[in-house]
Amino acid sequence: MNTYTDFILKHLKALLSIDSPTGYTKGVTDYLIKEYKALGYEPEKTVKGGVLVDLGGKDEKNAVFLEAHVDTLGAMVREIKGNGRLALTPLGGMNANNAEGENCRIITRSGKVYEGTCQLCNASVHVNGKYDETQRTFDTVEVLPDEKINTKETPKALGIMTGDIVAFDPRTTHYTKRIYQEPFPGRQIKCSHSPWLCRLFKRRAILLQNVNSIQHFTVYEEVGHGGAASIPEGVTEVLSVDMGCVGDGLECKEYQVSICAKDSGGPYTYEVVSNLIEAAKKANLDFAVDVYPHYGSDAEAALRAGYDVRHGLIGVGVYASHGYERSHVDGMKNAFLLLKSYLG
Repeated sequence: MNTYTDFILKHLKALLSIDSPTGYTKGVTDYLIKEYKALGYEPEKTVKGGVLVDLGGKDEKNAVFLEAHVDTLGAMVREIKGNGRLALTPLGGMNANNAEGENCRIITRSGKVYEGTCQLCNASVHVNGKYDETQRTFDTVEVLPDEKINTKETPKALGIMTGDIVAFDPRTTHYTKRIYQEPFPGRQIKCSHSPWLCRLFKRRAILLQNVNSIQHFTVYEEVGHGGAASIPEGVTEVLSVDMGCVGDGLECKEYQVSICAKDSGGPYTYEVVSNLIEAAKKANLDFAVDVYPHYGSDAEAALRAGYDVRHGLIGVGVYASHGYERSHVDGMKNAFLLLKSYLG
């Protein structure tokens, strides 16, 4: 298993280093396509910008569609203010409380990238007498580019404009077993379901003998419609590999794989959830079954789009979702082994 773990961590770090806020994902999908081609597969890019990879296997009339998203949370410039600082609009469910104090990159349409910091407006404690009582929203925080700016015209001269993407530094840190990442991006998804999965199936002879499996890396999950398209003919089941929630009222821990029975959109297919539980028990895995109160997935988006499929959701245990996220290597192991047991 150490070989698997090393490979997972190698590609996890590579994926996390690529900025991919919703709407700006070409870099990360190009990386996926390159890696899959190197392994001998034939990945395809969808019109929407996602990546499809057919892993093969039997029973093409009852294929399992494995979905994971590689888009992350981030922001977009909504206004260049009179003082040259940048007002933001969030991409996905990004929270201004977690954005404050973070380093970021402003990606211009011309391809130039400028560094900056997201701060509370009037952020000096020695000046702002209402620092503590100010609610953090995207009306009260702003981005300060590192360039010398003091007027609205300065950032415009640099090529910065409304609509530019703002990507936040994930601050990925690996402490022996635990992996920290901030801010929030569905970055944890990248550790749940990335090229290592395909490679391990291929290189380690973990072949999908009984099930035809197709991978779909989506790029609009954070805004709700990532899984709402591109499902090929013959797919009868959609399994979303996302994050497992860790928090009050839930069983899942960071070192476990979570099986979701219900989220904010309703229950997942009873038979799929039951089969996932049986597969986890059969493989003697450390797992939890939970109900997520504030959650939606690519699999759920597929049903809302009208696809006639069964659906399920699993994920690596992640604490502080959309904040300074914290995961455990054992959680990734358990998620991988659950997929192996379930699909094999």
